[in-house]
Amino acid sequence: MNILSIDTSSNICGVSILNNTKLICNLDTNTNKTHSENLMPMIELALKKSNLSLKDINLLICDIGPGSFTGIRIGVSTVKAFMDSLNIPCVPVTSLEALAYNVKLGLGENYNGLVCSIIDCKHSNCYFALFNFDNGICSQIIEPKTDSIDNALEIIKKENKLSNKIVFVGDGCLLHKDLIKNSFSNAVFLEEKNNMLNSYTLALAGSNKSSTTNSSEVLPLYIKKPQAQMSTVR
Repeated sequence: MNILSIDTSSNICGVSILNNTKLICNLDTNTNKTHSENLMPMIELALKKSNLSLKDINLLICDIGPGSFTGIRIGVSTVKAFMDSLNIPCVPVTSLEALAYNVKLGLGENYNGLVCSIIDCKHSNCYFALFNFDNGICSQIIEPKTDSIDNALEIIKKENKLSNKIVFVGDGCLLHKDLIKNSFSNAVFLEEKNNMLNSYTLALAGSNKSSTTNSSEVLPLYIKKPQAQMSTVR
């Protein structure tokens, strides 16, 4: 099965092609959010490098957020167009679950235990979720939420009643590393290079999930109002 994975929810524009779980081509580039200009050329280049065309793709995997509102819309709209024109099924995946799969890059394929994904969303606020890996299967413990970093860590602490080791991943973990260390004596951090969203681990996160052929079911996950909308609220 040939998989095309697309991630546009952050500054990084990412495209990966896999054959089942084997990576064939990976193009992840910090485009400074100019995804509207870069995404299609990157898809075309990835297909060319893989000696494939869109008609050879059997499954699409798309990051639905949370993250950059504009970036998410670009990625989701592109995937919807491919679904409708070529009847390719799609698996929508949250950026927080995709980040959780970065443990496979940092700690190995066989990691078992808790993973907390935290994405910075400015002004000491964050997006976060908690997951558990057990024999390669990832289950969600805390669904994607947005809150202040202080409240987020309190919510995570209450959920981890047994004080198990937690791997923290994401740019929010890098930004608030000292605060997390003070709150969790059992916190583990990945190397800095493994804290960014990427289209390869997005593909791993989606490869075992159920897909849909209905493009209306692939929707952006907005759990925070856009800044422009927030500024109108008095």
